Amino acid sequence: MSKSLKRVEAALSAAGVAHELKGLTASTRTAAEAAAAVGCEVDQIAKSILFKGETGGHVVLFVTAGGRQVDPERASALAGERLGKADADLIRAETGFVIGGVSPVGHLKPVRAFFDRHLLSFPLVWAAAGTPNHVFSIAPDALLGLSGATLADFSG
Repeated sequence: MSKSLKRVEAALSAAGVAHELKGLTASTRTAAEAAAAVGCEVDQIAKSILFKGETGGHVVLFVTAGGRQVDPERASALAGERLGKADADLIRAETGFVIGGVSPVGHLKPVRAFFDRHLLSFPLVWAAAGTPNHVFSIAPDALLGLSGATLADFSG
């Protein structure tokens, strides 16, 4: 088991939240691939979208429904700074995850995060579990609390 996957599993177990961890042979790098692999709607995939804060230089996480896009203007307004592209090195350094496997929980460092209100319309969501081929299911309100994110409207 990879260090990243262990960190996610430890965060979920320590929180005592009900979840199901799945290793998949098919890729889960995109929301559509992940939804097909677990048999859910695309919007039930809680994808982790990361930007770099242009002022602070740190990543800002937006956990959004799989079929939605983060609106850069709204996201920047929420973050209180202009947001730009976060490169793979910054993402890995601050979260401990590779692109395509970034989990909304279990980061190496505390990350400022925002959570798409639309995810709360589902009884269960699926998120990356630290690798491109592992996901976990969880109640969206539990994920919101565990991620430490702020509930917000930033996607469309």
